[in-house]
Amino acid sequence: MKALVTGINGFVGSHLAEYLLEHTDWKVAGTVYGDMDNIVHLKGRLELYPAELSQLSVAMFVLEETRPDYVIHLAAQAVPSLSHRDPWPTLETNIHLQFNILHAALQLGLDCRILVVGSGEEYGLVRPDDLPVAEDTPLRPLNVYGVSKIAQEMLGLQYHLAHGLPVVMVRPFNHIGPRQRLGFVSPDFARQVAEAEAGLREAAMDVGNLDVSRDFSDVRDIVRGYHLAITQGEPGEVYNLGSERACSIRRLLETLLASSRVKVEVRQDAVRLRPADVPTMVSDCRKFRQRTGWQTAIPFEQSVRDVLNYWRQKVGEGNGTQR
Repeated sequence: MKALVTGINGFVGSHLAEYLLEHTDWKVAGTVYGDMDNIVHLKGRLELYPAELSQLSVAMFVLEETRPDYVIHLAAQAVPSLSHRDPWPTLETNIHLQFNILHAALQLGLDCRILVVGSGEEYGLVRPDDLPVAEDTPLRPLNVYGVSKIAQEMLGLQYHLAHGLPVVMVRPFNHIGPRQRLGFVSPDFARQVAEAEAGLREAAMDVGNLDVSRDFSDVRDIVRGYHLAITQGEPGEVYNLGSERACSIRRLLETLLASSRVKVEVRQDAVRLRPADVPTMVSDCRKFRQRTGWQTAIPFEQSVRDVLNYWRQKVGEGNGTQR
């Protein structure tokens, strides 16, 4: 069996590659765009294709070369805050890439299951009586990123209904872990702590709204869920993936500061406040759990410590030291 992971050199893609290599006997191929720092330790174990998937001909070439049994499509513009500042590229990138993957598989007549990766951001304006959020909760997106993920999902559903492609869809909620790029709360906080410890910045941290609560999972739990979804999920169905627990940004920060080697002052930065923020978001994953038995297993505190240690290493390398 063979899996193709688009965006395999990204945060989630690199963890998925590790999981598949360790827990299956599949051959693993992937598309890469940008640097390959996240997968350099897997060199020689992956079949890699530098690819600009916004070109249909490129997507068709990669799928024809690999002829995968499973396609997990992760390549995307994945930072919601970027969609606030410059909306159209997020829509263009995420919708276009998803269309090309689906259309290429159809045109080539491939017999492969395809995982469309959406987001908890699709739910958007969640009201207190909507909690916990199940798959049938109305979608009221508050940002363009959420809209782009709904569009990806609808494309997947349309290609399943109209053409019979075995497409499974997932809506993962917030996930954290080593290698997550800046622009997300966990790495943004962790880098500031690591730089303060290294004496590269003042021992002060700039933060946004600490009083919102989100459903945080470890990326290593999420990729385990992706494997179960692509192998056991029902085509045409959508599944939530999350911890089913609400955790405040304040708790995330306090967990980081408790592990800090220096005392860090906390300052609120208006630039970091989102235009619209829902106070609490928590998932209901019963549908996926009943289907596969999946639930998160890695404690939140471990995830946060692992993120901090990753940034300590990154900061140490950049400063010419190992910590």
